[in-house]
Amino acid sequence: MTHATARAATVEFDQVTKSYDARAAKAGTPGAVNDLSLAVPAGKICVLVGPSGCGKTTSLKMVNRLIEPTSGRIVLDGVDAATRDLTELRRGIGYVIQQTGLFPHQTIEDNVATVPRLLGWPKARQRERAEELLAVVGLEPAQYARRYPAQLSGGERQRVGVARALAADPPVMLMDEPFGAVDPIVREHLQNEFLRIQEQLAKTILFVTHDIDEAIKMGDLVAVMQDGGRLAQYGPPAEILAAPASDFVARFVGADRGLKRLSLTRVADIALSPAVTARVGTDAADARRRTLVDPFPYLLLLDADDRPLGWIDQDHIPGEGLLEARHVDSRSPLLDRRTTLKDALSMLLDDLVQAGVVVDRRGALLGLLTIEQVMAFMRDTAVEGAERSIEQGTGAHR
Repeated sequence: MTHATARAATVEFDQVTKSYDARAAKAGTPGAVNDLSLAVPAGKICVLVGPSGCGKTTSLKMVNRLIEPTSGRIVLDGVDAATRDLTELRRGIGYVIQQTGLFPHQTIEDNVATVPRLLGWPKARQRERAEELLAVVGLEPAQYARRYPAQLSGGERQRVGVARALAADPPVMLMDEPFGAVDPIVREHLQNEFLRIQEQLAKTILFVTHDIDEAIKMGDLVAVMQDGGRLAQYGPPAEILAAPASDFVARFVGADRGLKRLSLTRVADIALSPAVTARVGTDAADARRRTLVDPFPYLLLLDADDRPLGWIDQDHIPGEGLLEARHVDSRSPLLDRRTTLKDALSMLLDDLVQAGVVVDRRGALLGLLTIEQVMAFMRDTAVEGAERSIEQGTGAHR
């Protein structure tokens, strides 16, 4: 077992209710959260999603007791949170909010080291931990550690907020619409980066959003909540998309459930197509000959380390001489193996060549993903879903 997995904790809501009006509660009037029961396994991301006012954030804040439940229990690794020392409890739970909550007069390094400092860590260890986590969230420590929050972009501040929440290696993290205050492009990048970090750290995460697409992309488990603070459905995203438990869930998820399923599949799950390639400095005539006999009318030019430089239309490949970077006509989006098919399709539709170039962590070519491959995957999964529905219907009538 890795250290990160060992440091994760189970989280269980056991018939949790929160009412802000004691008299109404006694009379049986629904509260902000009503009889919420669900269990989150250690190391998983559970996304709470639903319309405004359905109790998502209230549920989240009851975990670290910023809000106390009216009844029921919240159990962390088998221990009732209500029985634990409040300061100890909160120092063991990372907390990330939409506006980051960074201290404006502290450096980025000092902000990240907030909880370690409160825990009495030696200064050298605080600094080492801050630098380690800045690197984890993609911020170069030498460039960012001495800066102040006002000197960072919104996306950079959000990364610092995540680093600060991770600083004391908490077993549980709470994230309240952490990417809601940035533009869509930055948001997508932060989502992808956070999923990369979670692959390494495997924390138990409760994540609040009102965006069903974000919930499907981010969650190992999704809790759909409805007005009145009630749990409408809880399960893996694929299950919720394939079999909504009620009309409310079906409406909330949306009619484009088939398209949303693309968020559950990553480029790594698809067999990639080969590309006709040539390196800079190689014979142009040979590259032209190989491209003309291939159905795909473009040559992908690579550098000496097999990193893609861009496409050359077959009609523009020189008939003699050596290939150079200046011969590139256009560039396609670079995808990695973690990119969802939904994100990939969105990028491909805006691309001239309509073939995504998939690269490894070094940026070297792995293969191509085309729109035709994505559409074929959608057709295949639609057929499988229809067959499964027929089987279930047949089984129900036996």
